[in-house]
Amino acid sequence: QVQLVESGGGLVQAGDSLRLFCAASGRTLGNYVMAWFRQAPGKEREFVAAIGGGSHETPYADSVKGRFTISIDKNTVFLQMNSLKPEDTAVYFCAARRGFFVTTDILYDYWGRGTQVTVSS
Repeated sequence: QVQLVESGGGLVQAGDSLRLFCAASGRTLGNYVMAWFRQAPGKEREFVAAIGGGSHETPYADSVKGRFTISIDKNTVFLQMNSLKPEDTAVYFCAARRGFFVTTDILYDYWGRGTQVTVSS
């Protein structure tokens, strides 16, 4: 079992930055792919970024490339979000799965409860 707890969300203005945190417990993360997803009101949950699983790659959704950076330090996963836009407003979720990287949310085994990010224009 892996327990995930997100934090760091908040209300910011367009152009501002936020850093999200995902604290993991229960297992070491070495064998897990860690990912961030987000879900805006009335929309499906979408992939944002991923890291780990033995890969040196850090794939990103096209909508956040160049603005968001995912990183990991021991059992905490970070999402640095710069140049935020109103369309980044969503609940951000941290997720984990063993094996290789995928963008399909239903293939992730462990989820946090999410943290709200609201970007005003």
